[in-house]
Amino acid sequence: MAEWFECKIKYERTMENGMLKKVNEPYLVDALNFTEAERRITEEIAPFMMGEFQVSDIKRARFAEIFETTDESADRWFKAKLTFVTLDEKTGKEKKSSHNILVQSSDLRDAVKRLDEGMKGSMMDYVISSLAETPLMGVFHYKVDIPEKSE
Repeated sequence: MAEWFECKIKYERTMENGMLKKVNEPYLVDALNFTEAERRITEEIAPFMMGEFQVSDIKRARFAEIFETTDESADRWFKAKLTFVTLDEKTGKEKKSSHNILVQSSDLRDAVKRLDEGMKGSMMDYVISSLAETPLMGVFHYKVDIPEKSE
C-alpha cells in the first residue's frame, strides 16, 4: 500500500502583470518516510522551478485509493470521503467506516462519475459523505531507481 505525503513548496511566482508573488503549493508524493518524501519532491519539482524554492511543510496524507486519468482536461484533484456500511455478523449491527479517495477530474460532476466508475468493482455498499476540490497541484508516484550496469 502506498504511503502518501503532502509536501508544500514555497517559491516566488511571476504573475501575468510581471509582479512577483510568494506562493505555497501542495503536491502529493508516494514515499517511504518524511526524509524520502522531501528528497523526492525536491527532485520532481527542481526541473520546473526557475529560482529558489523550499519545502515548507510535509505531512502524511491518508488516501485509501487514487483514481487518476490521462484525460488532458482533468487538471484538478478532488478529495472524496466514502462511508462504507457493513453488517457485524455477531451483533447484527451496522458498522460504518470512512476512507478518503483522491479523484483526478475536470469538475465536480465528472469527479462523481469517475469515483463511481472506480468503485464499480467494489462489493461493499458506500455513500459519498463529502466531495471537495483540493489545492493539490500534482501527484508523484514512487519510482524504483534501477542503477545502470557499467561494463
